[in-house]
Amino acid sequence: MKKTLAPKRIIDIEGKIAYAESFQSWNVIRLKKEIIDEFPQLKEKRSSFSYKLVFCRDFKELLNKVNNLKNEEVMPMLMWMYKEA
Repeated sequence: MKKTLAPKRIIDIEGKIAYAESFQSWNVIRLKKEIIDEFPQLKEKRSSFSYKLVFCRDFKELLNKVNNLKNEEVMPMLMWMYKEA
C-alpha cells in the first residue's frame, strides 16, 4: 500500500542532477535539506519509498491529468529539467 507524502508548505528549490558512472548517464537527483526537513519520514532507514513520474507531451494533456487527480489521494509536484550552459 502506498501513502502519499504531502508538504505543509510550498517548496521552491533548485538542485543539480548528478552523473552516475554505473549507468553512464545523468540520472541521480539528490534531495536537498529543505525537502528532508519537510518530509522527515525520508530519514526512516527501515522504510521503503517509491515515486511515479509522468511527463505529458503538451499543456492540454497536463491539465487533463491534473483535473483527473482530484479523484485520487495524491500530491502533484512540478519539476523542470534544464541543460546548463
